[in-house]
Amino acid sequence: MRCHAYPVPARPDSAAHRGPVRSGIVGGGRVNIAFVLSALGAGGAERVISSIAGAAIARGWTVTVITFDAPDDPIFHAIDPRAQLIRLAVPAGSGGLSAYAAGIRRARALRRALDAGKYDVVISFLTKINVLTLLATLGRHTPVIVSERNNPDRQPAHPLWQMMLHRLYPRAAGIVTLTERGKTRMRIADRSKVTVIPNPIPALAFEPRREKPPQLVAVGRLTEQKGFDLLIDAFAGIAARFPDWSLVIFGEGPERPRLEAMVRDHGLQHRIRLPGNTERHAEWISAASMFVLSSRYEGFANVVGEAMRAGLAVVASDCDFGPGEMIEQEVSGLLVPPEDCAQLATALGRVMSSGTLLRRLGSNAKRRATLFDERIILDRWLGLIASAADRQPATSSGKSFRSGSRLHALIRSR
Repeated sequence: MRCHAYPVPARPDSAAHRGPVRSGIVGGGRVNIAFVLSALGAGGAERVISSIAGAAIARGWTVTVITFDAPDDPIFHAIDPRAQLIRLAVPAGSGGLSAYAAGIRRARALRRALDAGKYDVVISFLTKINVLTLLATLGRHTPVIVSERNNPDRQPAHPLWQMMLHRLYPRAAGIVTLTERGKTRMRIADRSKVTVIPNPIPALAFEPRREKPPQLVAVGRLTEQKGFDLLIDAFAGIAARFPDWSLVIFGEGPERPRLEAMVRDHGLQHRIRLPGNTERHAEWISAASMFVLSSRYEGFANVVGEAMRAGLAVVASDCDFGPGEMIEQEVSGLLVPPEDCAQLATALGRVMSSGTLLRRLGSNAKRRATLFDERIILDRWLGLIASAADRQPATSSGKSFRSGSRLHALIRSR
């Protein structure tokens, strides 16, 4: 596969002129870093990478973003134009042997791109991309930081993936989880490698409207994980009691046909809308009187933080990771057990029926969200990256792939 790159004009201080930096970074030197992710879609990981990349460039570092999507695929979260963008155009397989073969092609393409860039640190996001990145750097000494964005207990159950996770994650120079609970569930012997950095919640670039129509809003990919089927059933159960209220679910994904069928079955086409993705926070925040998260599981739930920053009352599933560390129960939001439609409906009804409760939860949520201020979180990310670049390459702990193993040879082959 060909590597599609869109470089910015070379700067005199760019990595191409100065080579890799291995010392003095923490003390103020510069660093050449690469982010690796699947695509530049609408997800939370993509937004966080966009933010970290911008902060790194502002510090004078050189940044490259490497993805596996095609050059003409849409970019949802803008990347700083001073970053180099490399889109490898190597799609994932559809399953079985196809997925295995695609994984090998992806790892080889990524290895070539990383070798060419001579990066000081590589940072990957999401479990499968983390595995591919660690595969691609077998036999190399570049520190790799992997960011685990979801519930480790819900990761791919296929024995091959489990073996990869078990053997490759100890090779990482650092592992980032979003929550303390996530850290405790990481299956790695050396917990000192695991750092908790929650997602940054940026300040709003606009002032939300004070007067809004009574409307519940949910945001996320239309997948089973997000539990929008549960939300539709919960809203349908109380819709007759609250005839003025409506529900809007922003997002796109494979569950759309099923969710639309549910709306029709409940006869609520005029009360429940699925308008698709929105690129502007202003659109969904301005549409919301309150926010609801109905997920079966989460890693952090960016949108909950964004809703809290906007001063919205929030009702959220108390997933193993994320919402419970962001929301103070009955103070800055309401938490309900995951996959419990009855309790979700009850919590929604409580807030929908009380303007006093809605305003109190929203005011407290806005205060609570300052704990996740973007500047604080980005400084923690940059500190971790600088520290990894300044250290000698970490040696792996636990069982790992030998540099002469068959898999290593397969990744090296052209």
